[in-house]
Amino acid sequence: MTPPSMSPGLITVAPAAGPRLVDGRGELSRAVTEALRSGNPPVYATGSVLKADPWGADLQLALYLLYELHYRGFDGVDDEREWDPELLRLRQSMETRVLHTLRTELPDAPRTIEEAFAPLLVEPVDLSGSLSHHLETDGELWQLREYAALRSLYHLKEADPHAWVIPRLTGRAKAAMVAIEYDEFGAGRADRIHAQLFADLMADLGLDPAYGGYLDRAPAPLLATVNLMSLFGLHRALRGALVGHFACVEVTSSPGSRRLAKAMRRCGAGPAAEHFYAEHVEADAVHEQVVRHEVIGGLLADEPDLEADIAFGCAATVLLEDRLVTHIREAWDQGRSALRSPVPGP
Repeated sequence: MTPPSMSPGLITVAPAAGPRLVDGRGELSRAVTEALRSGNPPVYATGSVLKADPWGADLQLALYLLYELHYRGFDGVDDEREWDPELLRLRQSMETRVLHTLRTELPDAPRTIEEAFAPLLVEPVDLSGSLSHHLETDGELWQLREYAALRSLYHLKEADPHAWVIPRLTGRAKAAMVAIEYDEFGAGRADRIHAQLFADLMADLGLDPAYGGYLDRAPAPLLATVNLMSLFGLHRALRGALVGHFACVEVTSSPGSRRLAKAMRRCGAGPAAEHFYAEHVEADAVHEQVVRHEVIGGLLADEPDLEADIAFGCAATVLLEDRLVTHIREAWDQGRSALRSPVPGP
């Protein structure tokens, strides 16, 4: 789908230096930032990971910073730190804490594909708790701008975390996953890469399209949603969970994107802003079928023991997304920013 009245590649996602390294928000994240800046091992108290809130800003930011070393890194940070054994040891301890907490909070998580996805395939009768429904009907431009700033931490690297699973799949599952990712990465056209389309959306909304530009403003619930896909993606043992995460995103994307496209149009956000979500209405309606029948179907044909992991990945995604939506709605209902500090007006 070609957007009306919009030249391709309105804003280019800079491929060169990584984003600026932000300051820490507690002992763990400060240990990471100081280690990355100095080149020294991280310094933190014994037992601090166990004492930290697993969903708090300190631990989640520390994890995000360590994960980002596997994507674009940070400006001024040595690329070799990606495989620093002390940083990896700290990351592993935080990941263990997060995974344990997730499994504790999901004691009755579905163990079959049908249980996990059946609720997602039907639009709820009551949409009052839906963030996209609120934005479609009552959202204001400042809320759309905040929503875009929040989601930019993922959408400016859209599909990258899920690409980790490709070498861990075979046959039908691999072929189907590559086909979907090919679409996500623009089907051979740089101006249609979904991360590029989101950068164009941000430009339409008067936001900074720089990769990682809103990390310092990101609240803990948002960091947790992005970290989840990196956690699943970087561990081969969690490949089933990553497929579950990916499937959950694709299954729920099309209806929400339709509402967000209408919201952008109603608020006069601009053609690129509307186009990003309109593109996802069409693409993800197809992707939903492919991921359910070919990616999941193919994976289960090869590795049937992964069904519970796929279901867990879906349940964990829903849990953290619901938590983020609650955070955003509570902030907006109180007339305040859902970010740590509001973005300047256009």
